Amino acid sequence: MGQQSNAINIVLTASDVAVDGFCVNRRGTHGSSKGATFNGKTCKFAYIWVGNSETQCPGYCAWPFHQPIYGPQSPPLGAPNNDVGVDGMVINLASLLAGTATNQFGNGYYQGEADAPLQAASACPGVYAKGPYPGYAGDLLVDKTTGASYNAHGTNGRKYLVPALYDPATSPCSTLVYRDNKYLQNRIYYNRV
Repeated sequence: MGQQSNAINIVLTASDVAVDGFCVNRRGTHGSSKGATFNGKTCKFAYIWVGNSETQCPGYCAWPFHQPIYGPQSPPLGAPNNDVGVDGMVINLASLLAGTATNQFGNGYYQGEADAPLQAASACPGVYAKGPYPGYAGDLLVDKTTGASYNAHGTNGRKYLVPALYDPATSPCSTLVYRDNKYLQNRIYYNRV
């Protein structure tokens, strides 16, 4: 695997690969080289590594598309692309991209301790639309044909579920919801206990 300087290198783990440390307290990870040497040149690069959500702890890594391993046992939502593993990975990748963009080298934006930071998406756990509570992701859009839940549109008619992001300027968790050909941003005041 070649590393690209001034880029974010992303690794998506195949379903038959187990990653040590995933499932215990994380679904993926991000970090940086902090000055690695390649071909005699020192460069910095960021990386993201996402585990497969369907095979590695789906009750933790693929919620809300899989029955949770703890908490309220509400039925899982329909995955927007009909693939629990990939749709779960999309959520985790979106969360890690937000964390990488705001805290790329460990000296950017985060809350709490540097060893266990709450970042842009991890500060809003389980929040995907307005009205969330433990076991309920919020008032999501639902595909009339498939019954799948989503909050964002992609290209070629694809639908996705992406996490809310903490907004340090206003203190709420903000979600993206697509309705009537316009993007609306919902601001959710979410109190962590």
